[in-house]
Amino acid sequence: MVKFNIRNLTIWFGSISALKNISLEIQANEILSVIGPANSGKTTFLRMLNRLNELNINFKMQGEAELDNRDIREIDLAVLRRRVGMVFALPTPLPSSIFDNVAYGVRMHGINNKRKLEAIIEEALKKAYLWNEVKDRLGESAFKLSGGQQQRLCIARTLAVEPEVILFDEPCSGLDPISTAKIEEAMFRLKQNYTIVLVTNNVKQAARVGDRTAFFLTGELVEIDKTDKMFTAPGDLRTDDYIRGKFG
Repeated sequence: MVKFNIRNLTIWFGSISALKNISLEIQANEILSVIGPANSGKTTFLRMLNRLNELNINFKMQGEAELDNRDIREIDLAVLRRRVGMVFALPTPLPSSIFDNVAYGVRMHGINNKRKLEAIIEEALKKAYLWNEVKDRLGESAFKLSGGQQQRLCIARTLAVEPEVILFDEPCSGLDPISTAKIEEAMFRLKQNYTIVLVTNNVKQAARVGDRTAFFLTGELVEIDKTDKMFTAPGDLRTDDYIRGKFG
């Protein structure tokens, strides 16, 4: 089942073309890895999926981007961003307790019942593989957590509002191998119930977790295919050169 359908998408920031005539589908319950060198349009593509690019006053978009067959520009912005959550490269915990960090978005949506909140927070932390590490310290400041724990806390905060899609923008860029492995393990479990789009500069990570991989270069989609095929027999020489580390 197709979750996102992108057709002939071009994005500008002022006179600069960031994405050029992109067409692809994102399937429900898959992990789509998006790879490419710097300034290839990966993050612009990711931010387009929940309209974060619109925060830039010079943003202009042409083409179609549909979520469940509905143009994302026709979906109420608050509703879209609840359905399509995002986890950024750097952990962004709020200056509050672990519990209140995860509860923040849930409370914003009007849920304040203590028992219901506790159940939602526990479930979200379990899905983010963090519950066992923090269950006895939920009242402590989120800033006391390690970097890897803070990133998983941000994942839990996103999960708590029950999105359908999770966008990951370099979620492991500053993390140690153990923390990275925990987040990748969480992704594997999460795709059973969520659609995941992962932008990563770590080609090996893309190969480990992606069901399919899309390779972007200077704003163009060079190719998209099943990950195992992409990494063994890519259809474009530029893809092969990038995967092998010849540039980027």
